[in-house]
Amino acid sequence: MLFRDLWLRPALAPRDRSLVTVSALISLGHVAQISYHLNRAMDSGLTQAEASEVLTHLAFYAGWPNVFSAVPVAKGVFDKRPR
Repeated sequence: MLFRDLWLRPALAPRDRSLVTVSALISLGHVAQISYHLNRAMDSGLTQAEASEVLTHLAFYAGWPNVFSAVPVAKGVFDKRPR
């Protein structure tokens, strides 16, 4: 219930909460969890263009290696989503 309660807090929209989560996962190098949360963010309205911009922005703050590890995962999510 802890995570459910956290995700239902009203101060952040689900899209924004997912965006923060994806950014944290990329920054920490937790590649295995990115796909689920990126899909959730996109289900909540995050666009592919916005997700791509997040990757570019994070490269400068979270480090190029973390982003380079996340790019193939993000590409896999983009490729599998309906257009």
